[in-house]
Amino acid sequence: MDDRRETLLSVRDLTVTFPTRHGPVRAVDSLSFDVRRGRTLGIVGESGSGKSVTSLAMMGLHTGAAVTGSVTLGGRELIGLSERELNALRGRKMAMIFQDPLSSLHPYYTVGEQIAEHHRVHFRSSRAAARRRAVAALGEVGIPEPRRRAGEYPHQFSGGMRQRVMIAMALACEPDLLIADEPTTALDVTVQAQILELIARLQQERGLAVIMITHDLGVVARVAHEVLVMYGGRAAEQASVDALFAAPAHPYTRGLLDSLPRLDDADDAPLRAIPGSPPSLLHPAPGCAFAPRCPRLASAGGDERSRCETERPPLRGPAGHPAACHFPAHEGSTS
Repeated sequence: MDDRRETLLSVRDLTVTFPTRHGPVRAVDSLSFDVRRGRTLGIVGESGSGKSVTSLAMMGLHTGAAVTGSVTLGGRELIGLSERELNALRGRKMAMIFQDPLSSLHPYYTVGEQIAEHHRVHFRSSRAAARRRAVAALGEVGIPEPRRRAGEYPHQFSGGMRQRVMIAMALACEPDLLIADEPTTALDVTVQAQILELIARLQQERGLAVIMITHDLGVVARVAHEVLVMYGGRAAEQASVDALFAAPAHPYTRGLLDSLPRLDDADDAPLRAIPGSPPSLLHPAPGCAFAPRCPRLASAGGDERSRCETERPPLRGPAGHPAACHFPAHEGSTS
């Protein structure tokens, strides 16, 4: 497969800081990555790692936060755009689906009305044309009898069907970038698989660039081409999905992989968890954010321990697979 695809989204040194009464909280810290057309980037990490904050910053949806750095979509800089300029891009060039579709859909309007209105805003189409597009969009995401169901309300749909409605709304205006923020968390396993297959099919048909935000490495393995592992608001590791699962370089990534249940585990085998808690973003440690939880430090010498606890590791390593670790597990890595 030829992976020389056009870079659609480029993020450089993205930093998001929230003011609080206790001081500034840097929820995302100097994050950089690219997403190419027709490819899926999985962003994975524990709750509080900065995944959703990153997605909302790209959409320009933070209020009261200081957002710096660069986010370019199709060569256009998004940081610093006015709300009117961003509104013209949201839905038309970039779209987002959320974890809870019921809270994202208006309970007083039919799903067809909501999709049609979304289309009219961007294309100034007639009501009849927008209605036809809404029905077509529902059909494209696999909702049976789309003409009839377009006249129904969100509460009349199951969780999986509501998520299909959200995907239909997100793609009704044919955006270039789709951001999916934990889109399958509240769904059972069978419906989750159907939604992931739907997103993958639509991506292939339309050449979409997709960002899949999740805490579930199983989802990443199923749909992603590249992976960005986040910890404490920063990039811990970046790699292709094959390289990440075959040879994780960062101990945090290894911990995430080890926590996955295995088919050969005994029925009564305990779940493996990463000890400790995520770092404080209000009072960040001076060294590696993962140092207090890192199993390697338990047997590390004094110099190595001191370095990890006092010196923040840069994102470095082989091309295509950098890790923010002083002692990454790359073959032949050096300190």
